[in-house]
Amino acid sequence: MRISVVAVLCAVVMHGVSCGDLSSTYYDTTCPNLYSIVYGVINNAYLSDPRIAANLLRLHFHDCFVQGCDGSVLLNNTDTIESEQDASPNVNSLRGLDVVNNIKTAVEDSCPETVSCADILAIAAEVGSVLGGGPSWSVLLGRRDSLTANRTLAGINLPAPHFTLYQLQQSFAVQGLNTTDLVSLSGAHTFGQAHCNNFINRLYNFNYTGNPDPTLNTTYLEALREICSVGLDNLADLDLTTPKQFDNKYYSNLQYQNGLLQSDQELFSTSDADTVALVNRFSTDQSVFFDNFVVSMIKMGNTSVLTEDEGEIRLQCNFVNGDSSGLVGVVSKAQKLKLAAKSK
Repeated sequence: MRISVVAVLCAVVMHGVSCGDLSSTYYDTTCPNLYSIVYGVINNAYLSDPRIAANLLRLHFHDCFVQGCDGSVLLNNTDTIESEQDASPNVNSLRGLDVVNNIKTAVEDSCPETVSCADILAIAAEVGSVLGGGPSWSVLLGRRDSLTANRTLAGINLPAPHFTLYQLQQSFAVQGLNTTDLVSLSGAHTFGQAHCNNFINRLYNFNYTGNPDPTLNTTYLEALREICSVGLDNLADLDLTTPKQFDNKYYSNLQYQNGLLQSDQELFSTSDADTVALVNRFSTDQSVFFDNFVVSMIKMGNTSVLTEDEGEIRLQCNFVNGDSSGLVGVVSKAQKLKLAAKSK
């Protein structure tokens, strides 16, 4: 099943899958235990913080939508880098960065100077889906890490929670993604949470009308008002039905006007929208949703990737190599061996 779905977009080569410059077997020789290392670190984090599964999916999404799937979202502020983490869609909302760093440390210990942070994000997104009970797939690998970040572009390219359907479709089209991809990838909101400030406008003064969003179920409206009465930093589940499970209930919620974000409910409540049929189909058949989600994730993960001699393999995900602010005290396993050999 995993191969047949992937093959919709990519070619099956021997026992692996390739798509453009990426391949599911890319690290089979150089880092054969890569997946188990990534899975192990995330699983340990998940046991104490189940939210991390959704957070890691979101990180991959927020990486790919800016300047391609190149790990740029992971870069911290330096003298030469303006971090995308401080862009308005990301500020104080990205979680899982510490888990990615822990993965990178474990990977460097096993396979030094080999695996990119961009590839770690791609694998982490798949593991997040699996831990939540969602689909698995053969993750395509071979990305390299960017030397730059783009805070301005992050503020422009990342779809906002108040976007209309037209704005969502335009945002996805910039990335080469179509309406089916939009509806499929929005299904990642089947788990995770959002801060009240992302939907408070729907509760009281939607589009400056002085009234709540008419596409919001009135019972759900009162429940959300209660949650947000504590403060705008309070959290609400993106899926009120099965908030910790990756399933198709997200789409059923939309049918009952129980989408948390405006950008969610727009998929079903926009008049004559071609997204409505997709919402209905995915709500009816979870396997169809899963299959489409996998195809769209792989398609998104192939967006403007750096390969071969482009970019670099970062030694630390938060900083480009050679940045003294990030690499002080960071020495790879291979470098340790070289230093030990010289000292003999």
